[in-house]
Amino acid sequence: MNAAGAGAGASELRLRVISALVLAVVILGVTVLGGWPFRLIWTAVAGVVAYEWLTMVGRTNAVAAGIGVGLAGLALGFLPVSGAALAGVSAFAGLIAAIATTQTGNRRLLEACGVAYALCFALVTPALRETPGLGLALIIWTFAVVWLTDIAAYFTGRALGGPKLLPRVSPKKTWSGALGGALAGTLCATAVWAWFFPGLPSGLWPVLAVSLAASVASQAGDLFESSIKRRFGAKDSGHLIPGHGGFLDRLDGYWAVLVFAGLLLYLARLGH
Repeated sequence: MNAAGAGAGASELRLRVISALVLAVVILGVTVLGGWPFRLIWTAVAGVVAYEWLTMVGRTNAVAAGIGVGLAGLALGFLPVSGAALAGVSAFAGLIAAIATTQTGNRRLLEACGVAYALCFALVTPALRETPGLGLALIIWTFAVVWLTDIAAYFTGRALGGPKLLPRVSPKKTWSGALGGALAGTLCATAVWAWFFPGLPSGLWPVLAVSLAASVASQAGDLFESSIKRRFGAKDSGHLIPGHGGFLDRLDGYWAVLVFAGLLLYLARLGH
């Protein structure tokens, strides 16, 4: 790489880091606050994700979908059902929508899948945050597993290189990056959980297993969004985050962890 290319790469990395830090501070701040500030910001995120999805796959109805998802996310929060039930239904619907997306070329159905996908941010995230006695820990745990998986996968892959993970979907991702990301995400998420609950009677092995599964889910979510972008010829889902692209680009892995956690929350509530 020549000097100009190296300089551009360093500048892009610096922009990515600054954008990520600003977003992290904002998200962590509203996470600590909880309540309506937390619900509102994730409802807004859901609307933006719906807009970006429809812009990418259909280029019609995108603004209406974004507004509609935001309003629906707020309205559904007032339903007289438990947050765990909403999270479970939304997570299941989002998972089915993701599977259906890979099987259909119908634009209307793809738009509907995008709505179900986006609603997970508006419904599952607040449900996790409002879980009695666990809410803050659950959200910080999801952040830890996704952020560390993403960061470690990026730097491990760049440092070690090696065989490609899924070159037809994402040419830059390697097996070394995937394994490094899984290791870092699992250990960091487990450490966060141990910090919140130092006296876990069942030990850390179940937390390690769940954290590893979440890290794998995070990387699967990233690959899923990469396949959608490649299918529709989009480099990024949007341009709202300097150095990162769109919200969908940054939250693809987090979406998968939300689905995973939402289903677990629902099953845990059924068990009680």
